[in-house]
Amino acid sequence: MAKLIIQIPCLNEEGTLAVTLRDLPRSVPGFDKVEWLIIDDGSTDETSRVAQENGVDHIVRHTGNRGLAVAFMTGLQACLERGADVIVNTDADNQYCAADIPLLTDPVVSGEAEIAIGERPIFSIAHFSPVKKALQKIGSWVVRQVSKTNVADAPSGFRAISRSAAQSLVVFNEYTYTLETIIQAGQKNLRVVSVPIRVNEDLRPSRLVKSIPTYLRRSILTMFRIFVIYRPLRVF
Repeated sequence: MAKLIIQIPCLNEEGTLAVTLRDLPRSVPGFDKVEWLIIDDGSTDETSRVAQENGVDHIVRHTGNRGLAVAFMTGLQACLERGADVIVNTDADNQYCAADIPLLTDPVVSGEAEIAIGERPIFSIAHFSPVKKALQKIGSWVVRQVSKTNVADAPSGFRAISRSAAQSLVVFNEYTYTLETIIQAGQKNLRVVSVPIRVNEDLRPSRLVKSIPTYLRRSILTMFRIFVIYRPLRVF
């Protein structure tokens, strides 16, 4: 029996999690079973209670906040331990359209890809500032250069990952997992594809983008670290 587990990293998401869970599917073509898993990354609110009340199958808790990248990796490990054949990662703020999960999993189920990444319509997203839109595109370009993949929206957290691909990924960056996992996939010759997806209206401000200067600084630092780690000869 093929099992899909949809994982959601969470930090103090009591206000948006129920909306996100309401839209998640319990049936996806190609799978006999669909389960939901929440990674509670040290929340101080009622995130875990909301998850329980809304039918989440598995809740994994960090005793303290360890960051999005660690929560993502904790989720992958937990999904693998629970027998997932494919893992879908999405956000707790309902940014991504859950109805597009079958589009995301289809290339993985068919064997076309080992990782499928949702491609958002960046320039038509009203709540993205011009600076954020530009950085999203620059970040994707950097990742394409380093990874030798054709991923159109590298910062997208909406992605489907095969069991074998999940077993091979390790994240060193504490800020975010999105760019580094694609680079690793490229280096390991995993097949990665982009899948156009839709987005929902903004429910809350981004946790990663607390301010444009902070986002700009962190993004540039992340890209620089990527070049240093994965393309050292180009830097030195």
